[in-house]
Amino acid sequence: MKNFAIALALGLLTGTLLAQEPDSLTLPKGFHATVVAEGLGAARHITVRDNGDLYVSMRRVKGVQAGIVGLRLGSDGKAVQTEHFGAVDGGTGIRMYKGALYAATLTAVYRFTFDGNALVPKAEPQVIVEGIPPGGHGLAFDGAGRMYVSLGANANLCADPKVPKGTKPVGLKPCPLLDTRAGVWSFDDAKPGQKFVEGEHYATGIRDMTALDWHKGDALYGGMHGRDGTHSAFPELVSQADDDAIPDEIFRIAKSTDMGWPYTYWDGARKLRLTAPEYGGDGKTPAAASYAAPVAAFFQPRRAGLLDIAFYGGKRFPKMYRDGAFVALHGAADEGGENGQAGYNVVFIPFKGNKAGAPMVFADGFAGPTMDDKNAKRAIYRPVGIAVAPDGTLYVADSNKGRIWRITYAGK
Repeated sequence: MKNFAIALALGLLTGTLLAQEPDSLTLPKGFHATVVAEGLGAARHITVRDNGDLYVSMRRVKGVQAGIVGLRLGSDGKAVQTEHFGAVDGGTGIRMYKGALYAATLTAVYRFTFDGNALVPKAEPQVIVEGIPPGGHGLAFDGAGRMYVSLGANANLCADPKVPKGTKPVGLKPCPLLDTRAGVWSFDDAKPGQKFVEGEHYATGIRDMTALDWHKGDALYGGMHGRDGTHSAFPELVSQADDDAIPDEIFRIAKSTDMGWPYTYWDGARKLRLTAPEYGGDGKTPAAASYAAPVAAFFQPRRAGLLDIAFYGGKRFPKMYRDGAFVALHGAADEGGENGQAGYNVVFIPFKGNKAGAPMVFADGFAGPTMDDKNAKRAIYRPVGIAVAPDGTLYVADSNKGRIWRITYAGK
């Protein structure tokens, strides 16, 4: 797709924001946030069942299994029942699909089935795919029989390990990580017991990606983390300002899409893809046109920590939001960095067909009431997961304290 929108974090377009909601949140006029649950722990992605139950994937802390958290809500939209169950955790991705709950561990995807309206599954989960190289995985379904699993490179660069420490990195080409990682794989969405090696290698060139969703009637979309430390490795070629403009990117992912890692990177300021310095790039020369361009990019300064994406298929929100994408920006991970960093909010990207419009801030204030709170060490909350319920309600999860918000619209 050639139509892309570049967003400079808080330089994103903004709608009319109201006064503070709960937890200092700000939302467009007519929207309201409610705290659904809190203190759940290290939450990751979330999903919503047809009956309104929420399921939260959890990250292990110091090796302790966290399983999945199930939440049943009362008429006021707040949790009245909270249950931790199972040992499936650590893999980030979680989806409700055809009445079943699919969830990832670091190395597999499982499917839980439910007995009637029970919040917690009674039966042990089925293994759908096993043998996945370890990492966090996004999950998406096309509704036509295929499940998509993203798998990051587990590396910033694909550097030759034989190069002595203290010298400039030299990139491996071909990069061996592209064979078994750093891409999206496709599997049968119903067949149990599949092996990772049996999957279809659908797309490639990913540094890291957990944000994955299927845009109905269009294609798969995913959000990739850009590379870090390019200026420190190649100061004579890439300035700090240029390094700060290497963004997180959202791609339209058709079959055989190559998103450019590790051979290239996207220059958000110049709006073009450049050859990486460890592959002979000089910080100026465009890369081959065969690599994909993003539909949106987020930086200023540094990457915004794009961790989840959800297309809005509901009708509860105003018409402008329909078929657009909500994006959870976790925020820059550098605790020693300056305040007022990119991300720490939820952004909306309008879509018309497969054409993306300019991103705009939808929900902000998660880190705290001031710009200085947008720092990994200071932030109170950090958006990590986002989901659209069947009734059109939007849910946002926080990774710091395990807080969940429900966002509704009451305007005209």
